[in-house]
Amino acid sequence: MDIVVCVKQVMDADTPPSGFRIDARANDVVSTSGLPPVINGFDEQAVEAALRLKEAHGGTITVLTLGKDLALDVIRKPLSMGADELVVVWDAAFEGGDSYSTAHGLAAAIRKIGTYDLILCGRQASDGDAGQVGPGIAELLGMPCVTFAKSITATDATVRIERAIPDRYEVVEAPMPCVITVSNELGAARYPTLRGVMAARRKQPVTWNAEALGIDPSTVGAAGARTKVLRLFLPERGGECELVAGDTPEQAGKRLAMKLREAKVI
Repeated sequence: MDIVVCVKQVMDADTPPSGFRIDARANDVVSTSGLPPVINGFDEQAVEAALRLKEAHGGTITVLTLGKDLALDVIRKPLSMGADELVVVWDAAFEGGDSYSTAHGLAAAIRKIGTYDLILCGRQASDGDAGQVGPGIAELLGMPCVTFAKSITATDATVRIERAIPDRYEVVEAPMPCVITVSNELGAARYPTLRGVMAARRKQPVTWNAEALGIDPSTVGAAGARTKVLRLFLPERGGECELVAGDTPEQAGKRLAMKLREAKVI
């Protein structure tokens, strides 16, 4: 089984607000903490799903990423987890893309890879949370797509997916090749081993640019975007505090209970 896993480099979702600022003119987030980027958490779970399928059926795992300012030590992490190859589409033309233009670039790279049974993506990226790239790739490649997978099993020609929905899951079958987006219900991704980290450092990624993919630069990145961010901002937060007093702790507790009841908290 040959699997392509699409991953994205993002700012660490646990970065506190003090660790970044909003560039209002560019409508972009700028890191001020010096913290290194990370692989999107949902994409790591997609790598984990691919590794489980490889352990069950054999085959290869090719990890695909796209961007401009990519940290090689970061995007090599899937190799240290057990993936076989890393393909990096590295070109300034892809900067500032939206879900559509990103999917367009990834779909072109997948066509160039050529051999695949499954394409796995994370359910969404932690920076934009749109969840549209995986379905966009499927649409552009003309193949089925199943989203929010919590479990994937495969036979010779089909995959069986347990798809997470609110309060339950549904079972879906799809023919291969197809696109599947993986949800956090799959479980935590494995940690890289020391041997895997050392092997990943020795392995050189395959690098392509827009020209190598035969892509018109006007169709990718900001130039090919179909959406526009009008405003990016941190929401203002505020609150009020009311101290409830009493002559005794019992009286204060009773008054507090009455306040909570008036507010319909209890």
